[in-house]
Amino acid sequence: MKVCLLSWEFPPRIVGGIARHVFGLANALARNGDEVGVVTLDFPGAPDYEDIEGFKVYRSKTEIGHPNFLTWVFLFNHFLEKTLAAANREFNYDIIHIHDWLVAPAGIGFKHLLSKPMICTMHSTEHGRSSLHSPDTYMIDGMEWWACYEANGVIVTSNSMKGEICGHFHVPDGKVDVIPNGICPEKYEVKDDPWDTRRRFGVGDHEKMVLFVGRLVPQKGVEYLIRAVPRISGRFPQAKFVIVGEGWMRSHLEWLADKSGQRWRINFTGFISDQDLVALTKSADVLVVPSVYEPFGIVALEGMAAGVPVVASRVGGLAEILEHDKTGVFVYSRNPYSIAWGVERVLSDPGYKDWLVKNAHETVRKRFSWEAIARQTVDVYKKVLGDD
Repeated sequence: MKVCLLSWEFPPRIVGGIARHVFGLANALARNGDEVGVVTLDFPGAPDYEDIEGFKVYRSKTEIGHPNFLTWVFLFNHFLEKTLAAANREFNYDIIHIHDWLVAPAGIGFKHLLSKPMICTMHSTEHGRSSLHSPDTYMIDGMEWWACYEANGVIVTSNSMKGEICGHFHVPDGKVDVIPNGICPEKYEVKDDPWDTRRRFGVGDHEKMVLFVGRLVPQKGVEYLIRAVPRISGRFPQAKFVIVGEGWMRSHLEWLADKSGQRWRINFTGFISDQDLVALTKSADVLVVPSVYEPFGIVALEGMAAGVPVVASRVGGLAEILEHDKTGVFVYSRNPYSIAWGVERVLSDPGYKDWLVKNAHETVRKRFSWEAIARQTVDVYKKVLGDD
């Protein structure tokens, strides 16, 4: 089967989880024997075309930019359409698979031009992220509805997300398939010195590292972890907190850390390389995922694969990834006291920590391999092509 994956982000452009998702899916589909092309945006230093592990990547030059994000989105869709057309002349794709609303105009136009089916994976919704409070958020909400309406099939990463899509956009239940995100556990099998990694990020050999990884935006709930710092450090004076990620809330979160009186314990790293992120995750004592909205929760899955106990809010897709007291610890969202309790539960009992890590590792290998996810995705392709 000839498959075109269309995404606005793809390594080395990594903004959220979509880039890694598309890379993992493309790689697994190619290993499955499918011909795969990824069409995405250009990025400084990245080639316009490359062949990566059996699949082809076409990066579109965005010749006109704009400081307004939504204006830029509609501009880059025009250039993506040109790149799609060039790639299709070579491959004559059987199906186009778009990821989120940002590439919907190009994908929908191409669907009608070629009379080929289009699959849309919705990784999250504006309704869930922001509750719709401005003209821009309503426009994005409309774009998401349009993508689901035009798609021949919709893929979501959790049952929670399916309920949101079907309920909010009135998409028929039978049009939506649930296929979780995947992960490559092998990338966490690299040999490194955890003590050296910890020192580089300000954590001493005798200290405990509490890690957060994600965008610094309201839906990730970072502020509630920061509010939990005084309580956790009261029980564990040797605790240090490493906050990895960027986002528009960073200055507010740093102010909150200053106000807590525990700023010296908290290290805001900003964006770090994938290599450093893998090493840092592996060396953490506990990974906290305090989200208030989370369609799936790939960070929790990465922690499970890395051998780190995960403390997470029981919201959205996180509730489907983790099993409380077996593969992780659930806490209440928006509740610093509950987050502190979860962290303390892990740090205070090494045997319990080992139990969680062992069970989580087994779960990742059984349920979340990219090979299994690629097979399920191909089944959706065959369904909309009428080949099942």
